[in-house]
Amino acid sequence: MQRLAFDTDVIVTALRSASGGSNAALREVAHGRLTFLATPTLFLEYEAVLKRPEQRLAHELRLQDIDRFLAALASACEAVDVSFQWRPQLTDPNDEMVLEAAINGRADALITHNVRDFARGAERFGLRVMTPGDLLKELRS
Repeated sequence: MQRLAFDTDVIVTALRSASGGSNAALREVAHGRLTFLATPTLFLEYEAVLKRPEQRLAHELRLQDIDRFLAALASACEAVDVSFQWRPQLTDPNDEMVLEAAINGRADALITHNVRDFARGAERFGLRVMTPGDLLKELRS
């Protein structure tokens, strides 16, 4: 089973569109076909971003719905301890926690819509970076 770290943009996009690749990738996690990796810090980032007023307007979920979604996601998640911080590796400091979750969690890939932002740092660790669509194509082949 593939071990994957998900960038916050994938989580946000999954809640905005039930028919998109991000949502389909999370459904694969929910069905137990993928291992979802996250550090506590990364998971708190998911929560903070999903609860921002502009995000709530976009996905139209109530706070209780977001909490239920996060609880379900947490139950499907393998918690990753950050035994070593690899910073700085990326140009955007906010992306570092995603890369650290992937590295410390021994991920097979990091899933993001911003492949270019992660490519250089991930390459140093032999980590694949893919979009949700690329992941789904690979799963179906």
